[in-house]
Amino acid sequence: MQLQIGDRMTDSTGELEVVGRPYTTKGGKNAHVRVQRASQPGVTETKMWGAYEIVSVRRA
Repeated sequence: MQLQIGDRMTDSTGELEVVGRPYTTKGGKNAHVRVQRASQPGVTETKMWGAYEIVSVRRA
């Protein structure tokens, strides 16, 4: 998995920053990562993607 702490990405709800190490479940098929919104630091949520999905990020 290529995501690192400090990476930034955008989705339909706004810009997100990775604040926790990514991990996988279900034998590596699902990827989870803790993120926080750039506009609301301190409020975290867990995002999940299929491990096959491509997520574009900006390195910090």
